[in-house]
Amino acid sequence: MQLVVARIGRAHGIKGEVTVEVRTDEPEVRLGPGAVLATEPAATGPLTIESGRVQSGRLVLRFAGVRDRTAAEALRNTLLIAEVDPEERPEDPEEFYDHQLADLDVVTRDGREIGRIAEVAHLPGQDVLVVRRPGGDEVLVPFVEQIVPEIDLVAQRVVVDPPPGLLDEDGPA
Repeated sequence: MQLVVARIGRAHGIKGEVTVEVRTDEPEVRLGPGAVLATEPAATGPLTIESGRVQSGRLVLRFAGVRDRTAAEALRNTLLIAEVDPEERPEDPEEFYDHQLADLDVVTRDGREIGRIAEVAHLPGQDVLVVRRPGGDEVLVPFVEQIVPEIDLVAQRVVVDPPPGLLDEDGPA
């Protein structure tokens, strides 16, 4: 199974390094030296990580064959995709991969059906669950413990405790 683990940002310096927006909780595993990653667009890759370091809180990578700023800039906005065993689970039992959550039923604490998770959106402020309702419309549910207190992968269900107005048909009040 393929998972997006990062998005390449701007070039960093003149020697072919780039900043990356990390999209994995395990960057040391997925984005370490020697990792070979598929890309989107596919024609850009695959890319092999030659080296990496953290500078001012941002991950900076260098890829094999990318030696100057022009080549690095050409990679901007490329998604980096890792091949992951679908049975693999994060070490922390409170963490989940996006593919584990896709298509799970979403219900309230009292059992009212809300819909199914269509995707997990990674927004700048926080992650949100995009829940497709039975009628076809979607509602965004902040993926925080106060609102999403229970995830049961065996039962294929997510329990939500939404604040007033979050699930109203007309949107939040």
